[in-house]
Amino acid sequence: MHFRPLHDRVLVRRIDAEEKTSGGIIIPDSAKEKPQEGEVLAVGPGTRDESGRLTESTVKTGDRVLFGKWSGTEVKIDGEDLLIMKESDILGVIETQAELKQAA
Repeated sequence: MHFRPLHDRVLVRRIDAEEKTSGGIIIPDSAKEKPQEGEVLAVGPGTRDESGRLTESTVKTGDRVLFGKWSGTEVKIDGEDLLIMKESDILGVIETQAELKQAA
């Protein structure tokens, strides 16, 4: 199945958090919080302003993003748990050092 978000909505797959702390302590599933980091799988075309012009989304497929703890709506697509959220629920895009050097 292919899913295409509408307007400024974004389809995100959560990226699991580490199961150990930096000190080596293993965190049990019952104590873990849901990760607030994810990978963008699909992006809607954007929103329209008051004059009807399309404002494109600033995130793109493949971006790693941070989002709020209670952001989005959980859905199951092809047996996979995913989130659909508005682009405004995304707090920022995580860029690697290599991406930052290329931009400079």
